[in-house]
Amino acid sequence: MTAPKQNSSSVVDLIAPEMIEVDFDYLKIGPSFFRTLFVAGYPRFVSASWLSPIIDFNSSIDIGMFIYPVESRDILSNLKRKIAEMEATVESDIKRGHVVDPSVQVALDDALALQEQLAKGAERFFQFGLYLTIGATNLEDLNQISKQVESTLASLLLVGKRATLQMEDGFKTTQPLCIDKLLITRNMDTTSLATTFPFTSSELTANEGVLYGINEHNDSLIIFDRFSLENANEVVFGKAGGGKSYLVKLEALRSLMFGAAVIIVDPEEEYEKLARSVGGDYISFSFSSDTHINPFDLAGTNDDPQENDLQYKIGFTLTRLLKIMVGTQSAEEEAILHNAVELTYKQKGISYDPATHKNEPPILEDLYKVLVGMETKEAQDIALRLEKFVKGSFGTIFNQRSNIKMNNNFTVFSFKNLEDQMRSLAIFIIVDYIWNSIKREKKKRLLIVDEAWYLMKNQSSAEFLWDFAKRARKYYLGLTTITQDIEDFLASDLGKTIITNSSIQILMKQSPAAIDKLGEVFYLSDGEKSLLLSANVGEGLFFAGSSHVAMRVVASPDEHKLITTNPAETAAATPEPELA
Repeated sequence: MTAPKQNSSSVVDLIAPEMIEVDFDYLKIGPSFFRTLFVAGYPRFVSASWLSPIIDFNSSIDIGMFIYPVESRDILSNLKRKIAEMEATVESDIKRGHVVDPSVQVALDDALALQEQLAKGAERFFQFGLYLTIGATNLEDLNQISKQVESTLASLLLVGKRATLQMEDGFKTTQPLCIDKLLITRNMDTTSLATTFPFTSSELTANEGVLYGINEHNDSLIIFDRFSLENANEVVFGKAGGGKSYLVKLEALRSLMFGAAVIIVDPEEEYEKLARSVGGDYISFSFSSDTHINPFDLAGTNDDPQENDLQYKIGFTLTRLLKIMVGTQSAEEEAILHNAVELTYKQKGISYDPATHKNEPPILEDLYKVLVGMETKEAQDIALRLEKFVKGSFGTIFNQRSNIKMNNNFTVFSFKNLEDQMRSLAIFIIVDYIWNSIKREKKKRLLIVDEAWYLMKNQSSAEFLWDFAKRARKYYLGLTTITQDIEDFLASDLGKTIITNSSIQILMKQSPAAIDKLGEVFYLSDGEKSLLLSANVGEGLFFAGSSHVAMRVVASPDEHKLITTNPAETAAATPEPELA
């Protein structure tokens, strides 16, 4: 009987790629393509963080830096000979009456300065090699990314060349093996070499603003004033329990201390404790609530001569809101609804004349009556679909006059007790009411919309939030959009536009299902994806403009007591009732 053959595969056999193709201009390892560049020319002067555009490049690049110390006495000896040669060249040109070559004179001045520093021991000398390996899934993308990298190098006055016929050696050089197989180096002194430190770009802070967290790279503080950026908008993405609300509460509390008014749309009653603690207003909406907002209210400001208040209200806000309520099916129904809204305002003495915008606005029931009075089949059908929001329990929410005032610097709107189908309508109406208040008085404000995916589920409400994000800067407003349902938010181009119109973007812990979509939108590297998948609560990536760093959110003990929603901590903090 023959003994079974033993499996002799080693670990190397298991992890090795199926195939490696070595071309003169690239490598193909399995399904991926790679190309290595080396830097052959450097600028005369460099400043700190001069390599940031390469380190922060929006595609993955493996960067290899090799530094070889050189004995100063050997350099001094070579410098002495070079200086003598250049001085002889300059003297020869002067004797012959020729103009001294500027490049020779500059090189002589640099050599004399370096000789002095080396002699004093203030500088040391090194050989420096810089190599970059670019990866892509196909050859076309590899060529495109290579051109972008070469252009970026050229913008830094660096001469980048492809390691032609040495692609295998170039690839090995940029792997974590500490082996330089290309040996293409440049002389550098200590000061110049220090500027190549690869993490200088991870410093992300400003001289004023609020503290967002600790930089995971170097434990520096991430401090930013969002109102000093091109716009003050912010988006926060993360899975449930990742620390989104904790971060935003902390920012709201600190912004309040710096004089910003804070308005929060809270679907889950997470901000009630914070609002009570800072003396803010907590406004709750439900079927039994005695607080109401009339969606037909006008701002009454008409501060923009190019935008009529009533025209904007009808054409942008009410049209979208009513489309969600009644689900208009055709352009004819939309036209009927638009005309009915105009007639409803007209019956209250309100026209496109700004002088009439101070009159008492209509309510939803007035529109319902106008539709019924039109006596056409289409109008009757729309009225029938609108009826549930006018009569019965829904009418207690949507068919009322506004009876609230926003006089507090910290205001929270909550609607936890509403059904899911009503929540997107509630957010829409609340945000519109807030917009009217913002237009009446321009001051530094933050508007925080939690669970913004409710608005993104519908095209009309998504357009509303998109327009809000674009117009916020004009009214000294910073919009903060928070969501855990990333797929819904990024499913439309409007969601992506909101992201691009936000100067600050924060990614917290993510689920595997969402990470690829986020990676595509934010150009995340594989390492950054891994960081977001394995992040602890309160950890993530902080984007401000073109720079981003890994961040850890921190709060003082007193701040933590106000903002934590950890059930174990809140239960421990609640005193037990005394027994009789």
